[in-house]
Amino acid sequence: MGAWHQKEEGKAIIEAVLFDLDGTLLDREKSLITFVSHQYDRLAPKLSSIPKEDYISRFIELDNNGYVWKDKVYKQLINEFNITACSVQELLDDYVSNFKHYCIPFQHLHRMLSELKQQHIKLGMITNGFGQFQLDNIRALGIEQNFEVILISECEGLKKPNLEIFDRALAKLQVRAVSSMFVGDHAINDIEAAKNMGMVAVWKRNDASPTEKADYIIDELSEIPSLVQQGMK
Repeated sequence: MGAWHQKEEGKAIIEAVLFDLDGTLLDREKSLITFVSHQYDRLAPKLSSIPKEDYISRFIELDNNGYVWKDKVYKQLINEFNITACSVQELLDDYVSNFKHYCIPFQHLHRMLSELKQQHIKLGMITNGFGQFQLDNIRALGIEQNFEVILISECEGLKKPNLEIFDRALAKLQVRAVSSMFVGDHAINDIEAAKNMGMVAVWKRNDASPTEKADYIIDELSEIPSLVQQGMK
């Protein structure tokens, strides 16, 4: 059980829990390492001049936790490793088509969502990224049916931390910000934005610097249902 804390403003009655995707529900780091390893194996005849470990480690570094789109990542890889047998487009197409097959959830994901549904909590998701790509990953995790609202930045024409995308999700769920909890891993896009909306903010701890703005800090998704129950007392 991970450590958590709550500020002293008082407890909210939680009617809805909204989530980020990457780094919150989807273990993107494990998923990406697995994908890149298999991509190298699939394309080994064209990449054999590059040590596999170097290809994987440099990809992860250039990816920058998903904040650099893969066309730039692959262009840099091709330049650095002098890859001539693969084009940027070929590598990018492979990523877009196949990443969904390597999606790994964080532990307790399905049980946590089931427990929240049993508590009659409305569920939503707000994720930055490309529409079909993110939707494919959500479906690969087998969780789409749990959510009443899923907003993806490309489809909405705006992205976190813009508060309008939070406002849209809350409006669709028909809940107030003060009755909602947002769970994410990014200090600005998730936690600071959720707090600015007036939502209860839960930071899923990662290797980034801790954020003092979160109302709660968790290590495991399994902690969320009990936080909701405590908030409802």
